[in-house]
Amino acid sequence: MAWYVYIVECRDGSYYTGITTDVERRISEHNHSPKGASYTRSRRPVTLHYHESANNRSEATQRELQIKKLSSSVKRTMTAGTVE
Repeated sequence: MAWYVYIVECRDGSYYTGITTDVERRISEHNHSPKGASYTRSRRPVTLHYHESANNRSEATQRELQIKKLSSSVKRTMTAGTVE
């Protein structure tokens, strides 16, 4: 099973980073479902700006934590020019 780390930009310009096995389903949940993260529910709609694959859940979680520690400006640079 493939795992992915993703970054979405929220309506207010903030970024949210998460992991999933199905990026499209997870973005839909963030935008339309109570299953979306509480952080994103109040900042809908969200737009996918970046995703990368990981070999397993552990690697995805480690990478997610690395990205979450980055500043917004670094995340903005990471996602610049990435069109999903």
